[in-house]
Amino acid sequence: MGIIKILDEHIANQIAAGEVVERPSSVVKELVENAVDAGSTRIDVAIEDGGLGLIRVSDNGSGMVPEDCEAAFYRHATSKIVSSQDLFSIRTLGFRGEALPSIAAVAKVTVITATDSSGLGHRFVIEGGTVKASEDTAAGRGTDIQVRDLFYNTPARLKYMKTVQTELGHVSDYMYRLSLAHPEIAFTVKHNGSTLIQTLGNGDMLGVIAAIYGTTVAKTMLPIQGEQLDYGISGFISKPETTRANRHGISTFINGRYIRNYTLIHALLQGYHTFLPINRFPVAAIHITMDPTIVDVNVHPAKLEVRFSKEQELIQFVEEQVRNVLNQQVLIPSGGAPAKSKAPDVIQEQLELYRSVPPERTTPSVGNDRSYSNRENKPADGTFANSYANAAPSAKSPAPLSSPSVSSYSSSGAGSTGDSSRGYQDGSRDAGPHTRVSFKDQAAANEALMRSLAVDDQKAAPSLPSFPKLSPIGQMHGTYIIAQNEEGLFLIDQHAAHERINYEYYFEKFGNPAEASQELLVPITLEFTPSDAERIKDKLPLLEQAGVYVEPFGGNAYLVRAYPHWFPDGEEKALIEEMSDWLLSERKSIHMGKLREKAAIMCSCKASIKANQSMRTNEMEALLDRLAACHNPYTCPHGRPILISFSTYELEKLFKRVM
Repeated sequence: MGIIKILDEHIANQIAAGEVVERPSSVVKELVENAVDAGSTRIDVAIEDGGLGLIRVSDNGSGMVPEDCEAAFYRHATSKIVSSQDLFSIRTLGFRGEALPSIAAVAKVTVITATDSSGLGHRFVIEGGTVKASEDTAAGRGTDIQVRDLFYNTPARLKYMKTVQTELGHVSDYMYRLSLAHPEIAFTVKHNGSTLIQTLGNGDMLGVIAAIYGTTVAKTMLPIQGEQLDYGISGFISKPETTRANRHGISTFINGRYIRNYTLIHALLQGYHTFLPINRFPVAAIHITMDPTIVDVNVHPAKLEVRFSKEQELIQFVEEQVRNVLNQQVLIPSGGAPAKSKAPDVIQEQLELYRSVPPERTTPSVGNDRSYSNRENKPADGTFANSYANAAPSAKSPAPLSSPSVSSYSSSGAGSTGDSSRGYQDGSRDAGPHTRVSFKDQAAANEALMRSLAVDDQKAAPSLPSFPKLSPIGQMHGTYIIAQNEEGLFLIDQHAAHERINYEYYFEKFGNPAEASQELLVPITLEFTPSDAERIKDKLPLLEQAGVYVEPFGGNAYLVRAYPHWFPDGEEKALIEEMSDWLLSERKSIHMGKLREKAAIMCSCKASIKANQSMRTNEMEALLDRLAACHNPYTCPHGRPILISFSTYELEKLFKRVM
């Protein structure tokens, strides 16, 4: 006699429940998605004991007639799929017809539903897959489903449930996501009578973000909107100042369905590239719409994963849209409390103190024939002037790249501390051979240059809005530049600012590194471990594309025959070793744009001024001018902020000048 038998229907449903009903949040997900598909505008979720005691989902959707109410609990019963062609154009959240029978196999389920407002509905009770009651009852339009004693007949599953707070966290997390996916639906979620979330259902996605993450986060969100032939994108992303320690604050939706897709999240993070510190992640809720025929949602039992037929185009689209939004913002974080938009009602009286005006302090003027590396102008430590004179100018600076000295950015008498007009005028300055270019001209030059500069080998983003004109007034601990303008006080991290300037310069230079390579009279020797020496052979063509020519020298040694002449002085060997180490550490295929970017970051860090280096006023002005000409003057290549601001109102409030 054969040993293969057909499983009993009840056992088959319990096995299917193992795929569909993983934990209480799985039940909430299936029931709420059915309510959304029913056209509901209000959905109430009530749970007890983390969902193990009770899960109740009530909606005002289309409801079911008595025949459909009972048929819905058969396996593979659905109203959303008719033919096989429908699988290639799924527009609903649920479609498999496995949710209700799987839930009913491991719980006690009661359904009360009605299709109209006549007051007459139907009640259906099923426990452990066995029908207990099917009768008419009084009911309003919509469906009310109660799931009690989840896993009561499968103790093995019940044993592996986590604590009530853990299960509650999974339920609330999913409801947060669904509320963001459908801001047009009013959601209410309660646990043991306490309200966890409540949305208005007025279609205001920012209001939902405020309800979930708080008004402070909502105020820092930036709208994102874009469209192309295949895809559309909408939603909100946070400013770089609002971050989380993990990716949980990122929600992605495809045609109203919450999904978890690493590739899509990675594309969003690439849009934030150099805007975020290492291991920090933004808050984001982005909706992507597309034709259902180019996405497959039938690849995961819980329908949380999808596949795209045009994935690369989608990745590029998302990355470009995020980068464009960030590039259009002035991303200067505030150093104090947010300023009030309303003028203060009470202003402390200010008294005029008459005193004689001291003579204006001036510094010697600087001409073309005087370099800041000259002895008479050298600071006490003698370090910054030389390093800055050899530093590379910004890739976006309208000044010639062959004249990187700070003197080429400073006008005659730029070091005067009495020039109160700087930062308060309309951007025009006196004409002259050494006059700084106005920011309008800088921005125009930036835009022209950026059109020819492919960032990450992709289309360049639009130019930034006007960077504030700043007047330096001092230096703190040899590390932070103190500057001002009519809006308030600014603190600038001089190392981060110089890193950004050098990064954009070196990134442009690495676009054609081979043309700048110089052959060495005395080659540089590199030593590797035996395994690394063998692996680096395959990476030599990549180094050549970066302008570094390396050849084997026998054993574990290699010789560097040439490298670009603009490599930071004294750091050439260390830089090439770091580039080699990075190439060896990459396990995946290496894109030249990635190597170009990594090498530019390494160069910029080594060539930048460090903390505890004193600067004169004209050097600070030159640094700020070149920072203003950068494509992204707000964060260093590692994503750290370059400057923070303190508004005049914040300062007046600290000194109790406003009450």
